Amino acid sequence: MHSVKDILNHKNGEIWSIEPGESVLEAIRAMGRRGIGALLVMEGERLLGIVSERDYARKVILQGRRSETTTVGEIMSTELITIPPETMARAGLALMTKKYIRHLPVVEDGKVIGVVSIGDLVKSVIQEQQTIIEELERYVTG
Repeated sequence: MHSVKDILNHKNGEIWSIEPGESVLEAIRAMGRRGIGALLVMEGERLLGIVSERDYARKVILQGRRSETTTVGEIMSTELITIPPETMARAGLALMTKKYIRHLPVVEDGKVIGVVSIGDLVKSVIQEQQTIIEELERYVTG
């Protein structure tokens, strides 16, 4: 079974973040450049929140705000759910499903060490299941 730490070890190790005073437009541009759906909002190493495409759609577009003048700090989600790196992929996926979230900051000793997405966890769980299926097939067929 894979832990969140195992998943992070296979990612590039970069933590994509933005400061709360930056414009939402800059956040959306950064997400687009990197092909990601969320950025951590940080001041130095301090995690303040997370801003996602969902935040943009609901708190900028639907409210008629301007991306150029609205700051990330105004729309970020601040009720953060984080997980430690030893969390198993299935447990992380269950938490995300229960809380209706798509990104989880991974925190160890009070420091952000990465982020996992729902896609990262689904891929890991599918790989685990495939391995089990292959082992069972080998066992049955001898």
